[in-house]
Amino acid sequence: METKNVKSAGKLLAVLECFSSVDKRLSVGEIARRTDLPRSTAHRLILALKEIGFLEQDRSRDEYRLGIKLFELGSIVLNNMDLHREARPFVDALTVATREAAHLCVFDGLRMVFVERSSGGRSGENNATITMESSPCHCTGVGKASLAFQPPAVIDRVIGLGLSAYTRNTITDPDRLRAELEQIRERGYAIDRGEIEIDRNCVAAPIRDSTGKVFAALSCTGPASRMTAERLAEIAPLVVNHADSISWRLGWRRDTGGGEARPRRARTPRTPAALS
Repeated sequence: METKNVKSAGKLLAVLECFSSVDKRLSVGEIARRTDLPRSTAHRLILALKEIGFLEQDRSRDEYRLGIKLFELGSIVLNNMDLHREARPFVDALTVATREAAHLCVFDGLRMVFVERSSGGRSGENNATITMESSPCHCTGVGKASLAFQPPAVIDRVIGLGLSAYTRNTITDPDRLRAELEQIRERGYAIDRGEIEIDRNCVAAPIRDSTGKVFAALSCTGPASRMTAERLAEIAPLVVNHADSISWRLGWRRDTGGGEARPRRARTPRTPAALS
């Protein structure tokens, strides 16, 4: 009975995983094809998910979308996450240290979901919020910092969905993106030079859970006029150290061949060219 229940739950999850920020509405036939289930079985699972509010039917057509109940549960998850509780002081501290906006985002498998923002800095404001707003992975600092440390299959899936151009600086070539992700893995942080907003630059670093898996990222963002190559090089070690400190608070320990290691100190690049 237990095995049967697990299989049933797995099928329900498979239906939910058909949806994404790209595939917002799907028909019964599309879901059946994606889950490799008989159409009758897929329809039965869809009706069950609809009954509990996990799916909603589009009245104008025979299609379904994720239900508001999932949004409510997601909001609860974000509010109760150790990441939210442990990271807030470091997000605020990064803003104070750099006088630029700081963003904390979680990787959802395809995109980055904003968890914390600290927009203090030059304006003197310091407003943080929890939101379900998301951003792409291939052209944001937090996105590339997270994507670089994912398994090849995840990187392939993100690239397979298409690399949309947001500005003239957006990386849209898969090979070029893969090369940049390799650079990020080597240096430990990512740079966004006007790739999603032409007049804004940022530097971001990955955040790990207790197992060492990268599931989030921390960034520092500002106008391109202030966030020059020299300024990005100056801020990069601060962002890495704050991100590593959050990882430390979440239970991550760097293996040093014995005992536990404190968060590392990032090396400042010798020249701004190292950020390209």
